[in-house]
Amino acid sequence: MNQSVLGNRRTSLSFLAGATMVLTCGAAWANEWPTKPLKVFVPYAAGGPVDTVTRMLMETVSKSLGQPVLVENKPGANTTVSTTALARAAPDGYTFGVVPAAYTTNRVLVKNLPYKPTDFATVSHMVNIPLFLYTSAATPASNVAEFVAWAHKKQPSYASTGPGSTGHLLGEMFSLSANLKGVHIGYNGSAKAMPDLMAGLVDYFFDPASGGMPQVKAGKLKVLAVSLTKRCECAPDVPTMAEAGFPDIVQSSWIGLMAPAGTPKEAVDRISKEIANAVKGQELSARLQSMGFGPVGSTPAQFQSLIESEISVYGAIARKANISLDN
Repeated sequence: MNQSVLGNRRTSLSFLAGATMVLTCGAAWANEWPTKPLKVFVPYAAGGPVDTVTRMLMETVSKSLGQPVLVENKPGANTTVSTTALARAAPDGYTFGVVPAAYTTNRVLVKNLPYKPTDFATVSHMVNIPLFLYTSAATPASNVAEFVAWAHKKQPSYASTGPGSTGHLLGEMFSLSANLKGVHIGYNGSAKAMPDLMAGLVDYFFDPASGGMPQVKAGKLKVLAVSLTKRCECAPDVPTMAEAGFPDIVQSSWIGLMAPAGTPKEAVDRISKEIANAVKGQELSARLQSMGFGPVGSTPAQFQSLIESEISVYGAIARKANISLDN
């Protein structure tokens, strides 16, 4: 037999053997994983909507995986503290991080972030989060039009979960649309902002149902509208911003999960599927929807597509509102 042909056959057989070994090792790793507790970073303080949803979801995932899922709160710098920690974490399949819509607004508004998009692997778009317009119960307004008329008599302030967050962009868009010249005050999460809103130290706040609706029922807040194209099933009596006369104020938030780049694909795919199973399960899905969250549970590729789309959307909003965090 020709030595060249023989050499090529040996090379091919060697390649096939190597590829088979890689696949076999990958399958074995996937079957064994996880063998110890997982860690999930949350970019806001404990007690807020993102933290609450994450803990609910990870409790279900933990039972399915047979390992504890430990939630670590790392608030600060509009989620960049947590996201930076995730970028620097070992890609061993045991560390993940929650990223809210602020991840995309940071990409738009900050030129020199301490991390790059290539530092991460997308895992799952977990839930959508409709945002409601809240004000203090003491505010003499029962709807958006009355609120705007009242706010014109002063220089109103509005809260957000941090500079560059979805609430910041929506608050600024509302301020511009209503010609309010509102003053932005950023907090490290919804749980930090709510007490000041209830006390009247800030005048309005775009936040999820889970953060504000219990306070509305307790008589400490008023809810004026929701920033969706149609009314939320969780609060069918609350009008949309479009119904209130502001058709441009339509944007919901969301939360997803990422891993450090280089995390084994088997771990990424497995936890992505576990999240999808969890949020689409009848019990958890019903709980999430009753709290005003929309269950999603996407594939990693679908989550990546959402991020790219949102960067385009938020870029347009930032340009219109002339917002930059580099100033």
